[in-house]
Amino acid sequence: MASKLSPALFRSSARTLRQFHKPQWRSFRTTACARSSDTYHVHRDTPDNNPSIPFKFTAQNEKLIKEILSRYPSQYKKAAVMPLLDLGQRQHGFTSISVMNEVARILEMPPMRVYEVATFYTMFNRTPVGRFHVQCCTTTPCQLRDSDSVMRAISDHLGIHAGETTPDGLFTFTEVECLGACANAPMVQINDDYYEDLTYDSTVSLLKALQQAAEATGMSGGAAGLGGDSGKDVGEAADRGVGGAGEKLVGEQGRGYEAQGVKMPTPGPLSGRKTCEPAAGLTSLTSPMWGNEMLRKDGAL
Repeated sequence: MASKLSPALFRSSARTLRQFHKPQWRSFRTTACARSSDTYHVHRDTPDNNPSIPFKFTAQNEKLIKEILSRYPSQYKKAAVMPLLDLGQRQHGFTSISVMNEVARILEMPPMRVYEVATFYTMFNRTPVGRFHVQCCTTTPCQLRDSDSVMRAISDHLGIHAGETTPDGLFTFTEVECLGACANAPMVQINDDYYEDLTYDSTVSLLKALQQAAEATGMSGGAAGLGGDSGKDVGEAADRGVGGAGEKLVGEQGRGYEAQGVKMPTPGPLSGRKTCEPAAGLTSLTSPMWGNEMLRKDGAL
């Protein structure tokens, strides 16, 4: 009987000993702190972005602010924080700490509340960008239509990679997620304009046209706004295809502008399509519907 009980007793005693010898501590793992997105949620004073740099809205933008605030009840005017931040970015070139502080003063809200909004939405640029902010979409629809070639064309022609700005301050190159033009993939957003149905060659041609436009209109390097006095040349010339007096339509199927000897494609598809119609032409509903389907003729619903 003792021989039969010995193995059971041995197993139970060994189990008890393991419980006593089990280490009563846990290991912790540490990883390197990611700094790639610090510009979105962390502010560090720099020579071109610190609270001592004054910022005031122009007289024209002050009028726009009054019009914007008129849309909201007076007790809810802080709801205008996003349009005012956008207006400040267009004037100053990026959403600096001074821009955010001025918006907080106008809306009579704690600066931290403005910081929270500006650091949450990635369309508010927390660091200076070039005259032309080239944002290339690489989400699945664009990826399937070879957005890699568009990325490569931008890098090859400008000599920079995503997240960098050209030495002359003219272009900033950013890789972004879906911009909502999936039917016209691949595409890029340059400032406020969409350029779609791109290829390697059409992307290079677009960038060359922007460079020629900058030279013809006397744009200097460095960050600049898209509105207000500081961004007047960009808004009037680059963003609207070097438009203005004396412009005329040129290019494939009339989709382009020429002014001051510079040819610029208009925003939209660069493949000849007008919008997002099938590239191969009409493929459905090519004949009258069969059967007796028709609308009622007595006007009743």
